[in-house]
Amino acid sequence: MAGIQTPRLLLRPARPSDVIDLHGVLSDRRAMRYWSSLPHATIAQTRAWLAEMIAIPADEGEDFVIERDGRVIGKAGFYRFPEIGFILRPDQWGQGLAKEALTPIIDRAFRHHGLARIEADVDPRNDGSLGLLERLGFIRTGFAERTWLIGREWCDSVYLSLERPIAPSGRSS
Repeated sequence: MAGIQTPRLLLRPARPSDVIDLHGVLSDRRAMRYWSSLPHATIAQTRAWLAEMIAIPADEGEDFVIERDGRVIGKAGFYRFPEIGFILRPDQWGQGLAKEALTPIIDRAFRHHGLARIEADVDPRNDGSLGLLERLGFIRTGFAERTWLIGREWCDSVYLSLERPIAPSGRSS
């Protein structure tokens, strides 16, 4: 898998050496507030998570670390197709970086991987992620209660979907 360069970011495959920077994200309570697990308590937990990310078979998913100015600030991509996910360090929020990362990843999913649809599962309290996905063209397709047990708290899900764009000729692009 090749990296993707954007004006401010490098999206690239994860490496074992990313563990410290990723632990900084995955152990942060604010970053993990609406994630599907509790914040990571140890480097060993992040190392195991990272090993799974690195081992994703190419036909099952494609996840990128998000690097800015030489430092990993998050991740975005597909742990398993067709569900997209992303997370950033809180000090990087509000700068348009998630949109900058997701835009080429979404394009690559449709063009390179041939996905017909991309899906997302978002905690309904996560207004930032819901708004971003809707600005990227995702539409809400459903809602379910008590889908994730995070620690002792049940969390709900809003489901969203983005269909592959139709080219002017009438064919999917």
